[in-house]
Amino acid sequence: MKKITLSATLAAGLAIFAGSASAQVDLDAVLNVEGMDITTRAPAADFLDIDEVISGWVYRTKETQALQMDDFENPGMIFVDIAMDDWNTVDGSEGKSCASCHTDGPAEFAGLRAEMPRWNEEKGSLFNMEDYINLMRVEYMGAEPLKWAKPRMDAMVALISLQSRGDTINVAIDGPVSDIWEQGQELYFTRVGQLDMSCANCHEDSYGLMIRADRLSQGQSNGFPTYRLKNAKLNSIQARFKGCMSNIRAEPYAIGSEEFRALELYVASRGNGLSVEGPSVRN
Repeated sequence: MKKITLSATLAAGLAIFAGSASAQVDLDAVLNVEGMDITTRAPAADFLDIDEVISGWVYRTKETQALQMDDFENPGMIFVDIAMDDWNTVDGSEGKSCASCHTDGPAEFAGLRAEMPRWNEEKGSLFNMEDYINLMRVEYMGAEPLKWAKPRMDAMVALISLQSRGDTINVAIDGPVSDIWEQGQELYFTRVGQLDMSCANCHEDSYGLMIRADRLSQGQSNGFPTYRLKNAKLNSIQARFKGCMSNIRAEPYAIGSEEFRALELYVASRGNGLSVEGPSVRN
């Protein structure tokens, strides 16, 4: 697909900020977490107009990078501990907890995060991690579904994602999800909002450049849910979509909407070949 030229607004902003003083980043840094090497660079898929896919971790300052390399220092791990308590707590009409059925613990879901989102054949629809969590709560526990992009849900997604840390992202884009993937691709390259910008303007055309006091990344989703220093909490990928749309003065789609589901699938597929990092640490 043809790249989209930078809007005049963004181009002017980047021209101002690209040469400004900023904390130095080590673009050749190697991510190793608790003795595990994490792939942060990989050859790009054929459908991309870039040669290499790069984790957002690479574009962070050395100090932020270091937070993710130590589980004791990673503030996102606090929420994993909270989710573990939730995992063992009985909830709902069936008198069950997550642990009641999944007796091997969260490790039972090793590898799942690397394939998400994916098609659920039984339900005949694209499933996100949040869908699986609520499916188990409602159908097996008789409990209320958790709200997307809220603390309990984001923490549980982080707990399950952690089981796949280091696994290679391998999101399917063919078969029953092909039409959804194409919708997500179209959304990624469509200009919206008062600033007349698309996802691609920042994350494909301009990654590596400075904007304000931060460096633009490729917008990869392999680190989500991510702990953002900006708001001191875990953030889901769809919450980040919403934030980005608000930043360019566009009306965001609803979290959990068909549009954001399609966009999540497309963005996830852009990171095929990278490792699962979540919970990661970002600015």
